[in-house]
Amino acid sequence: MADKNIPYKIYLEEDEMPLAWYNLRADMKKKPAPLLNPETHKPMTAEELEPVFCRDLIQQELDDTTPYFEIPQEIRNFYRMYRPSPLVRAYCLEEKLQTPAKIYYKFEGSNTSGSHKLNSAIAQAYYAKKQGLRGVTTETGAGQWGTALSMACAYLGLDCKVYMVKCSYEQKPFRREVMRTYGASVTPSPSMDTEVGRRILAEHPGTGGSLGCAISEAVEKAENTEGYRYVLGSVLNQVMLHQTVIGLETKTAMDKYGIKPDLIIGCAGGGSNLGGLIAPFMGEKLRGEADYRFIAVEPASCPSLSRGIYAYDYCDTGKVCPLAKMYTLGSGFMPAANHAGGLRYHGMNPILSQLRYDGLLEAVSVPQTSVFEAAEIFAKVEGILPAPESSHAIKIAIDEAMRCKETGEEKTILFGLTGTGYFDMLAYEKFHNGQMTDYIPSDEEIQANFSKLPAVE
Repeated sequence: MADKNIPYKIYLEEDEMPLAWYNLRADMKKKPAPLLNPETHKPMTAEELEPVFCRDLIQQELDDTTPYFEIPQEIRNFYRMYRPSPLVRAYCLEEKLQTPAKIYYKFEGSNTSGSHKLNSAIAQAYYAKKQGLRGVTTETGAGQWGTALSMACAYLGLDCKVYMVKCSYEQKPFRREVMRTYGASVTPSPSMDTEVGRRILAEHPGTGGSLGCAISEAVEKAENTEGYRYVLGSVLNQVMLHQTVIGLETKTAMDKYGIKPDLIIGCAGGGSNLGGLIAPFMGEKLRGEADYRFIAVEPASCPSLSRGIYAYDYCDTGKVCPLAKMYTLGSGFMPAANHAGGLRYHGMNPILSQLRYDGLLEAVSVPQTSVFEAAEIFAKVEGILPAPESSHAIKIAIDEAMRCKETGEEKTILFGLTGTGYFDMLAYEKFHNGQMTDYIPSDEEIQANFSKLPAVE
């Protein structure tokens, strides 16, 4: 734990890697609403959460006041394999666009798992191991979280059971095989493996699944398997907490060179990478020390922040998890099988949802063909093939840079490049062959699920 009055810089090692995670909630005047028990609609207690989550992670999840959580030495040792991650000035992209804007990106894809997900995977696996558990269960969309968690579990000697959204299981076979290489079992979701999976298949025959479905299955498996707990790759406050290593490193590097971003952009599915990147900057904004503009970018096929409703909803399709107050499309929303498989969750992290509701965070949604066009531009000049998820942030970064070209403004743009797309070549193939389509749900389709939200007073 740390003293609230000590500035964050004191928690950074000489190599600029944080010694503590930053809890943005401590600086929020309007705290995110608590998780509710789905039966009683009362705030969830630590005791009620313990059958599902690890004890230390529950403490992190529920704490709204402690500004810093010390990163255990074992986790810091693991982080040193790939952290600090690169903060890059996109000179070639600036030249390509002929923009007066300065563009920076924080690249989280240089580790073996290929994404930012490893930052939280090793933390959650560590706390499971510390508690003496045999293994963990989880869901994964695009497969980046499942890959990261299987790697972390292999490192610590834990069993790992992954439920992978079915359309991604079929579209991304090589990411699935990386998980299996690390020893994880991978099941396409929804499956016949669980009661909730069988029920969802009966209600939605032939469905490509959703993260909400996979979460339900993973939670059920954890509750019914002795010595296991459920861990989650995004959405929860604890996950965003672990991802603040991204923003802390970024801000330290920018401060060192006297750089102040005007605009900070990130893709948003469940919200952990975006929240982790913006956290220390948002903290400054909340404390009145600086001002920034923040933009969350979503797929047009699953636009929870930009077209959802701010209300209490189930965190999963099977309605077995706690209720969270968040921007949601409804737990029964089944998104189209887009190629950004990691951005298919029906809701959004409660912290980001509160910030959005308070007008501190903007949200936009973009169709996937335009996202891949931006990815191709970036790959050609910056030499990195970006993940489809990350490319949503690239798309808006390019749009903002071109707006600067039109106005002559010399803004500084920062975006999160959350991972690489080398396991997403089927998506790139469909884009290049002209087979990729853009699906945008109608207002009627989205509003149909709002009437099914739980009645919470």
